[in-house]
Amino acid sequence: MGKAVLMQGNEACVEGAIAAGMRLFAGYPITPSTEIAEHCSVRLPIVGGTFIQMEDEIASMAVIIGASAAGVKSMTATSGPGFSLKQENLGYAALIEIPCVVVNVQRSGPSTGIPTAPSQGDVMQSRWGTHGDHPAIVLSPSSVRETYDLIIRAFNLSEKYRTPVVFLMDEIIGHLREGIIIPDAGSVHVENRKVNHDLTSENAFCVAEGSLIPEPAPIGKGLRYNITGLFHSDSGFPTDNPESCSKLVSRLLRKIEENKDDIMQWEETELEDAEVAVVCYGGTTGIAASAVEEARESGVKAGMFRPVTIWPFPAEALSNISKRLKRVVVVEHNAGQLLYEVERVVAGRCPVDFIGHFNGTLIEPDEILSCLKEGI
Repeated sequence: MGKAVLMQGNEACVEGAIAAGMRLFAGYPITPSTEIAEHCSVRLPIVGGTFIQMEDEIASMAVIIGASAAGVKSMTATSGPGFSLKQENLGYAALIEIPCVVVNVQRSGPSTGIPTAPSQGDVMQSRWGTHGDHPAIVLSPSSVRETYDLIIRAFNLSEKYRTPVVFLMDEIIGHLREGIIIPDAGSVHVENRKVNHDLTSENAFCVAEGSLIPEPAPIGKGLRYNITGLFHSDSGFPTDNPESCSKLVSRLLRKIEENKDDIMQWEETELEDAEVAVVCYGGTTGIAASAVEEARESGVKAGMFRPVTIWPFPAEALSNISKRLKRVVVVEHNAGQLLYEVERVVAGRCPVDFIGHFNGTLIEPDEILSCLKEGI
């Protein structure tokens, strides 16, 4: 059961986040994500939450880190230029293992670009935008309903693995309106961070045997401990000891790498007998799905592979599929970003073609269909 509503993608993002327990939003208006801030300003006070418009994107990221450190599920939202400004604090959150969700509704760029135009130009930035070796979880929804469900999953993964999660929307999905069913609150699975109340200020970041994730209590809930952006020991205080530094960074990377099977999510369509497969994600999915359907009707054995989790990328799944394909076509609204990861994974088993737009226009299904028919 649930409630039928006509909802925009940006609104679904807010409603799903609230269902996941988000009670603080800090942000700064920027097209095409502004409706997220606007909707939060209305909805959060109703559920006992807090909306704060900050002076810029840097401060917005700092606020959600502080709120989360105090135990409040927190979120910010932005677009291209603002996402760039958040990168330093995004790395800080990854190092100090603070759960939070960063929504990026992508638009054409670089720089100011075309603020109202569709784009998927931040795929690589979402993984490598902040400096150093750090963990990354990045999710990308392809519909309004999936935006609702997937933002809940973003919060759950963030809390479970104590890491920031990037929710990589795009203008297509952010401004799309669809009729959807909002599930009843009781049917939504919500994950909350685990807390070990036996920890002390000397071992606040210590992990239990067999675990890779520390469980310090929120700041102000009984345990006083240090938080620093420097490499730190289990006490939270800075260290430059090579062994301690290696232990810390290795654990941050391993907690994602060794749990990929729990984190990764992808969709396979018509791939059982496919000879050519489209790889797409986010707002490009509906366009590609239409082209695949038309290709099938015209006798082309086409299918579609869609990573829902962009990072970690579901490499093994695509690798296995590529062994039985004659060709892969990567479709994305940029000049080629996920393309490089697909080429790496396919590793020459079959040709990889590319269709991309970066001029503010939508890729048309006919453009994909023509490519799928080539050589058939």
